[in-house]
Amino acid sequence: MSENETWDYTLYLPNDPRAVTVSRRTLRLILTLHGLIGLVDTAELLAAELVANAVRHTKGPAALRVRRTREGAVWIGAWDTDPAPPEPPRELEQALELEEGRGLGLIVACADVWGWQPSARFGDRGKYVWCQLGAA
Repeated sequence: MSENETWDYTLYLPNDPRAVTVSRRTLRLILTLHGLIGLVDTAELLAAELVANAVRHTKGPAALRVRRTREGAVWIGAWDTDPAPPEPPRELEQALELEEGRGLGLIVACADVWGWQPSARFGDRGKYVWCQLGAA
């Protein structure tokens, strides 16, 4: 595998709390098989937060998308059927004291960059909330 190898996986998910576990394990397998074991723990945490938000805050299906860019970064996005923007992230110290609502705070703290964008990729209006990690 070369450093400039790109790939793109999409995992379609039902609106089910078990989707978070399926996403984490699938992401771990993808990154391990591509030799990116150094990113696994952080990427798994970020994907779990993204998918949990997608499943918790919407009624429709969701999707986890993971891709490697030409520059070697790993992009992780969760799509859901709600086109509304995500709530602004809390400061990490404040977020860690809460039982809920800390997901985007963790993403801001752990990812190199994050954002969101409207999307109709899967035939439904919705959005991607995404983050990116540099190459391991």
